[in-house]
Amino acid sequence: MTTLFITILLATFIFLLVLLFSLRRNHRLPPGPNPWPIIGNLPHMGHKPHQTLAAMVTTYGPILYLRLGFADVVVAASKSVAEQFLKIHDANFASRPPNSGAKHMAYNYQDLVFAPYGQRWRMLRKISSVHLFSAKALEDFKHVRQEEVGTLMRELSRAGTKPVNLGQLVNMCVINALGREMIGRRLFGAGADHKAEEFRSMVTEMMSLAGVFNIGDFVPALDCLDLQGVAGKMKRLHKRFDAFLSSILEEHEMMNGQDQKHTDMLSTLISLKGTDFDGDGGSLTDIEIKALLLNMFSAGTDTSASTVDWAIAELIRHPDIMTRAQEELDTVVGRERPINESDLSQLPYLQAVVKENFRLHPPTPLSLPHIASESCEINGYHIPKGSTLLTNIWAIARDPDQWSDPLSFRPERFLPGGEKFGVDVKGSDFELIPFGAGRRICAGLSLGLRTIQLLTATLVHGFDWELAGGITPEKLNMEEAYGITLQRAVPLVVHPKPRLAPGIYGLGSG
Repeated sequence: MTTLFITILLATFIFLLVLLFSLRRNHRLPPGPNPWPIIGNLPHMGHKPHQTLAAMVTTYGPILYLRLGFADVVVAASKSVAEQFLKIHDANFASRPPNSGAKHMAYNYQDLVFAPYGQRWRMLRKISSVHLFSAKALEDFKHVRQEEVGTLMRELSRAGTKPVNLGQLVNMCVINALGREMIGRRLFGAGADHKAEEFRSMVTEMMSLAGVFNIGDFVPALDCLDLQGVAGKMKRLHKRFDAFLSSILEEHEMMNGQDQKHTDMLSTLISLKGTDFDGDGGSLTDIEIKALLLNMFSAGTDTSASTVDWAIAELIRHPDIMTRAQEELDTVVGRERPINESDLSQLPYLQAVVKENFRLHPPTPLSLPHIASESCEINGYHIPKGSTLLTNIWAIARDPDQWSDPLSFRPERFLPGGEKFGVDVKGSDFELIPFGAGRRICAGLSLGLRTIQLLTATLVHGFDWELAGGITPEKLNMEEAYGITLQRAVPLVVHPKPRLAPGIYGLGSG
């Protein structure tokens, strides 16, 4: 009996070995570093994963396989590979993998960013495209953005000899503009009430928690233990967020019912409740409204502000490019009025500067993750069902096979006669996809792009810039600090020097 048992056990073991060998032979995974037991390749990621993964391309090629804990992860690091995943196989990678942030903070995946691909997601996407980020919606709120940019100009012009943290002030401007567009409230400075201050602090905490690595997302057996306390903090923050958003929602509904109409995005969303979008009786719920507001604030603040911060840093380091951009602005706009959004289309060199800045400093260096709904084959490699896809946007935009002199800041490459003339950032040119690509491309692309162009143009047009502390442009620290968005490791502290007529800054107007 014992001999029979051992024989059966040995036969089973040999069968499993043969089966495993056969599977690996028939399903060739992309190359990658050998994983450690249990934790996989997590130790290989380093403090700046986008840079670490980019360096691996020289060893393993532009499609990379990793095991992060128990998760299969595939990294796309070239234009052609990204196009395979996000264009040819886009439908298969249209959903997001589960994660604690979406579960605990984004209303359990009832938002737009992390909702599973399907009927509800299509409804939310349609609402966003048609009612929140359409050309008409952008036009309706143009005055808000221009007023808040005017306030930023006034603050900078009053700095005098006092140095300013530019990223901090730009962030305040973006948050105030979004606050007014979304819920009718400024969140900093004049006009900001106690509710707004509370909301601002919650947004800050949410961005901090979203950037924390949660081991439970990669080792599911540890998820329930919440070893880092991250899930607990997310749950507590969600309760505060939900209470705040619920009170704002109730206030808007009550005032709209009294014909005291708000003119903000929340009022638009409220007016859409009860509308059958999918022909199956599905309509927008209060939870989905609150989740959409959450998405817009979390995705639209740090990303825009940090991108503008990087742009001004690059222009300070390249005074010849700054001078050329200012000359274009002086010619098109003049020095007797501020920039309007309608001017932006007439500023090709400024637009090239913005594109080159997106190339070297994408707001999210690694894309938000996608998940493979089914197994597929990419470039001859087997991609298992359930694999997480990360697109290394940062690495693709520095690929020497795509870009000449890829580490240099050269806006001319996007102008007529340049190597990348005609390349845009809107998801069709896969060598430059700062907003992503495919079905899950950033829904707020049009608003984000317009905001970044307007802010960059205004700061270049309105001021000359000197670095604080006697730092020369050549010595400016350009190190990155990795997080959910690509921030500067050292804040950009500057002296703004007004270069336009004093009345343009609103001085003396309060």
